[in-house]
Amino acid sequence: MSVVAILASGDMMPGAADRRVDAWEGDAQVAVVAAALARHGYATELRRWDDAEADWSAYAAAIVSVTWDYAARPDAFLAALERIAAATRLVNPLEVIRWNMRKTYLRDMEARGVTVVPTVWVDAATPAQAARAFADFATDRLVIKPQVGAGAWRQVRLGAGDPWPAAEALPPGPAMIQPYLASVAAEGEYSFLYFGGRFSHGVVKRAAPGDYRIQSSFGGTTQVYHPSAEELAVGVAALAAVSAPLFHARVDLVRLDDGRLALIELELIEPYLYVVGVAGLEDVLADAWAGLIETFTPSAMPV
Repeated sequence: MSVVAILASGDMMPGAADRRVDAWEGDAQVAVVAAALARHGYATELRRWDDAEADWSAYAAAIVSVTWDYAARPDAFLAALERIAAATRLVNPLEVIRWNMRKTYLRDMEARGVTVVPTVWVDAATPAQAARAFADFATDRLVIKPQVGAGAWRQVRLGAGDPWPAAEALPPGPAMIQPYLASVAAEGEYSFLYFGGRFSHGVVKRAAPGDYRIQSSFGGTTQVYHPSAEELAVGVAALAAVSAPLFHARVDLVRLDDGRLALIELELIEPYLYVVGVAGLEDVLADAWAGLIETFTPSAMPV
C-alpha cells in the first residue's frame, strides 16, 4: 500500500511535551485527511517536517497539513520542503508555498485585481510608521502583523494613544500595518475552503468579546457558513489570480468599511480546514481528491 506523509510541526505530534493548546484541531484535521485518503488506497503517516532521518522518497506524496510552527523558522522550513519536494510530490507545490509564505503576496493579488485589506508594508514596526498609518488610514486603531506569520503570532492591535508594545510582542522583522476593521467584531471573518480548485465548505469565525483574534486558542469560535453566490464569486476571483496548480486552498475574507468583501489571507501553505462540525467532510475530501495524488504534478509555472 502506498503511503502519504502528513507533515506536522513538532508541537503537533502526539505525546509532545510542548503540545499546542489547539492541537485538538489539528488532530481532527489529520484524522479526516487520513480517512479520505484511505478511500483511495493510501495509508498515511504523521511526520515532522524537520525530521532529518525521514526517507521522503518512500512516500507517494507529502501534504503540508499542520506545520503550525513554520513562521518562527521560515528558512529551515523552506529548506526542509526543498528536500522533500526533490524526493516526492509536495502539495501544495514548493513555488506556491515559497510565494505564499511572505504576506507580500497580497500586493501581487491586488495588482491582479483582487480587493485586499489596505496595508502599509514596513521593514520594521516603529512608532513613526504607526503614526503615519493612523493618518493614512484615517483610523484610531491598527493591527500590526509580521510579514511571515500565522495564528496571530507576534501580532498586536494598537489604538491611538496606546503605549508602544513591548518588543517581544511585535513582529521580529518586516511587518505589515492594517486598519482595524469594525466588521471583525461585528460580523466575523469568513473562510472558504477549496480542494483541487473546487469549493468545499465555508465557515464564519468570530473573536471572543473584546478581542479581535479569531483563533480558538484566544477564545474564537467557528460556525458553518453557506456563502451567497456573490460571496463565492469573491473567493473564485481570488483563486483565479493564482495560476499554479493548487491541491488545497483557503480564502479568508473580511468586510471593509465600505461594505466590500476583501481578501485578508490566501492560505496555500498549511490551511486549517475547519473540520470540526462540518458534516460529511470526509466524503467531500475523498471525492475532491479522487485521483489527485496520482495526477497532481507540481510544475515550475509561475504563481
